[in-house]
Amino acid sequence: MFGRLGAPEIILILVVVLLLFGAKRLPDMARGLGKSMRILKSEAKAMKSDDSAAPQAPADAPADAQAAPRTIQAAPGDVNSARPVSDTQQPRQTQS
Repeated sequence: MFGRLGAPEIILILVVVLLLFGAKRLPDMARGLGKSMRILKSEAKAMKSDDSAAPQAPADAPADAQAAPRTIQAAPGDVNSARPVSDTQQPRQTQS
């Protein structure tokens, strides 16, 4: 279907895109697309390296011993209000 695209057809497509989006917005759109592609590529590499570098825990070792301390965050990405969570329940003090 797309095997017969020649130079005149590609030029016509580029002219239509230029007329639709304007010459001023095209570089911004290309820049944003490039950033998105770099982010996607780096995230894909990170996921592959996480999968291959993930240490396998022995079956007889408890999972709690190797786990990081748990924290509660008020909102995703909010590190200022994070507080550690303990397994034992402690009574809360009320402020008056």
